[in-house]
Amino acid sequence: MVFTSFEFIIFFLSLSIFYFSISIKYRWKLLLISSLFFYGLIKPIFILILLFISITIYLGSILFEKIHFEKYKFYSFIIILLITIAPLLFFKYFNSINQYILTFFERAPSKNILSNSWLILPIGISYYTFMAVGYITDVYNEKIKAEKNLFMVMLFISFFPLVMSGPIERAEKMFDQFRNKLFFDYKKVIYGFQMILWGMFLKLVLADNLSLFLNPIFENINYSSGKTILLAISLYPFQIYGDLGGYSLLAIGFSSILGVHVRINFKRPFFSTSMSNFWRRWHISLISWITDYIYTPITFFLRKNGLFGIILSLLLTFLIAGLWHDATLPFVIWGLIQGVVLSLEAITKSSRLKIFNKNSLNNNIFFKVCCSILVYFIFSFSLIFGGPFESLNECLFVIEKIFLNNESFSFSKIELLKLIILISLVLFLEFKQEYYPEKLKLFRNKNLLIRWISYLSIILFIVLLGVFSNDNFIYFQF
Repeated sequence: MVFTSFEFIIFFLSLSIFYFSISIKYRWKLLLISSLFFYGLIKPIFILILLFISITIYLGSILFEKIHFEKYKFYSFIIILLITIAPLLFFKYFNSINQYILTFFERAPSKNILSNSWLILPIGISYYTFMAVGYITDVYNEKIKAEKNLFMVMLFISFFPLVMSGPIERAEKMFDQFRNKLFFDYKKVIYGFQMILWGMFLKLVLADNLSLFLNPIFENINYSSGKTILLAISLYPFQIYGDLGGYSLLAIGFSSILGVHVRINFKRPFFSTSMSNFWRRWHISLISWITDYIYTPITFFLRKNGLFGIILSLLLTFLIAGLWHDATLPFVIWGLIQGVVLSLEAITKSSRLKIFNKNSLNNNIFFKVCCSILVYFIFSFSLIFGGPFESLNECLFVIEKIFLNNESFSFSKIELLKLIILISLVLFLEFKQEYYPEKLKLFRNKNLLIRWISYLSIILFIVLLGVFSNDNFIYFQF
């Protein structure tokens, strides 16, 4: 039951009516029951994993507060941490490791030593495991106190708008809201409606139309020309943005209606002027989590190594980010590309700032747009390794085709024109928000008529151009 389905809309409307009709002190309990029901619809046995992690971090966090010897507390933290991430490591990486072993045995005289991969990755396990790790780490570091109510911890881990693909939230913020802020707020409801509307547009209109155009190209690279593949790779970031960005807005919107504030996960990433700026705008909750719980500890450990320590920290951090997506060589290379580019930016930062200041480029919109285009194509190129191609051989074949195959384009020109118009619309609206936020307000216009024209226009786009047959989200696989 995905957010864009008719079944989910009925589920959410029914829940909301009942939710606001009961006393505020019971609402968090209703959210817990609804969240477990929602997650159980995917596959009932997956609830056991979610409960296992919830109980582990609940007991572990209380244990940390009872241990006063730092050495024993540290050992306890490591044990609880390993137990918490064990399901993620098993379900996420068993299939990849199994596939490598199968490949090895297929080259050996004896075949079929192992059966094919059989595990199904529980949807959302990466996201709620990260939230769990963040919680126990914060309790261990005494940034927050351990939650004494097991069911509140279970709600934090299972909260249905976030459980499948984030955004990744922090425990302290969520516990406070579950306890004190689940009241009806007209402004939050309107904000939630606006986020849902734009999220539906990004997912159903932008991402899913791009999916119909791009998937046949990616699935048939042997029969696609180099120019066609290059075009597809160039458009692919918009598909991911529409898919994950749209999902994030839906999660934010549904949460807001229920009285829960969730952080923005994307902030106009295609107007980033550098890769470091890009990663402060793209999948913000994940990058924030990685910064706090991976990059910062590594940097602290390497603090005596100066610039070299920062570079090594960046490389290791994005190597881990690549492995988080999948334990395959293409994603390792994707992570290293990000790390190398960010390292180059760190090395040249002072020189670039001097040049920008000397030539008054910092506030030059044309220069910023040129930088954004460069960043976009660097990210697009990296997606050859961190995108739709499963093996390193496929990635290398794609690069070879792009540079050596000079056949003409092979796709529907009408379909491409429609996609260009949709992308241009998104870019125009985000350009306005980025550089002229006070002009041409739509959803937040004080004029009621303009607001409703905006709402109805987006609804019309969704009804006429939305793809309602695709109920999959790209990041469910992570």
